[in-house]
Amino acid sequence: MSLRIIVDDLTAAPTRALIAAHLAGMHENSPPESVHALDFGALAAPGVTVWSAWRDDDLVGIGALAQLDSELGELTSMRVDDRFRGTGAGRALLRHIVAQARERGIRSLWLETGSEDAFISARALYASEGFAPCRPFEGYAPDPLSTFMTREL
Repeated sequence: MSLRIIVDDLTAAPTRALIAAHLAGMHENSPPESVHALDFGALAAPGVTVWSAWRDDDLVGIGALAQLDSELGELTSMRVDDRFRGTGAGRALLRHIVAQARERGIRSLWLETGSEDAFISARALYASEGFAPCRPFEGYAPDPLSTFMTREL
């Protein structure tokens, strides 16, 4: 699948709709205290970059990188539109964000995802790209509904 991946300013209607769907999906699958997906305000915060992936005029997915310090980054808010799941779009977006993190001098990436069955495909994707389970990191507490993963770059 040929994708155009761009830094997203969060103003386009398709981007806003996919973020809203992502947040709604997180709340459908996890209790509020276990939902760690970033809302619009947090995604627009300094130190956070959001990318969107497009095929022609269709928004395929989004993903964000929060720079925790000069060498640590958090991969967050990854979501592929349901129409494009299983097409390799999530992997392409993930690889793009990893490459961008590496260019910024980030030495390790961290992420939090769900530990329930609804998140099996996300955990499998991250594991297949070199992420391994780890302890909770910056700002997170242990949570049986969360899986924490990291990868050295």
